[in-house]
Amino acid sequence: MKALIKIGGSLLDDAASREAIARQITALTGAITVVHGGGKQMTRYLEERGIASRFVGGLRVTTEDTIDAVLKILAGTVNTQLVAALGARAVGLTGIDAGLATAEQLDPELGFVGRVTGSDPAILNLLTAAGYLPVVACVAGGDSVYNVNGDSMAVAVASNWKVDRLVFLTDVAGVMDADKRIVPELTVADCVRLIETGVATGGMQAKLNAAMEAVKNGVGEVRIVKGSEPNIVTRVLNGEVVGTAVI
Repeated sequence: MKALIKIGGSLLDDAASREAIARQITALTGAITVVHGGGKQMTRYLEERGIASRFVGGLRVTTEDTIDAVLKILAGTVNTQLVAALGARAVGLTGIDAGLATAEQLDPELGFVGRVTGSDPAILNLLTAAGYLPVVACVAGGDSVYNVNGDSMAVAVASNWKVDRLVFLTDVAGVMDADKRIVPELTVADCVRLIETGVATGGMQAKLNAAMEAVKNGVGEVRIVKGSEPNIVTRVLNGEVVGTAVI
């Protein structure tokens, strides 16, 4: 099995949650890569230094001061804490390393926010073949250093690495329908309908857009689950029907 697990930053902010997820991941077999966020930690770091966070369309406006914080917190503290929790076989990376993720500026209004334009998975093949666990912070290279949305980074890497499964560990239990019930399985057409009818908005709309892109790029299954549920990683990758699968 080849799988990519994307961990939302809020799940990594608490040491107990981070270590619980790490224990599950280290028990997995097969080729596994982890991509992580860290928005909550970033906001706190900036607030402590009197820098206000501003968002446009859900994306953090990234100035020169902010991109410096991205490197310190996302590629530094958050990545290193997760690598430490995952143990000796974990290897901390960013998209800059070995051309794993190349980006270009998404929108001048957003500053140093990037859109991934290419991903070379050679470093992932090399590391996983030797039994290592790559842990990737959402920073990409190109003509500058770019802050990249975590879901977008996960999709780009998963698509080019040709994974069997992409798992989004989030703070929600799955995708809900109009009656607030978790939908166990969605096709791309179902996702489009949820968005067009206004059922899926905001963060969930962004998740579904990312999931649809991954499926269209050949990822076999994308699953959206609540990362704080007991043994959730183990259960999902053992085939338990939990959360929402996009196929």
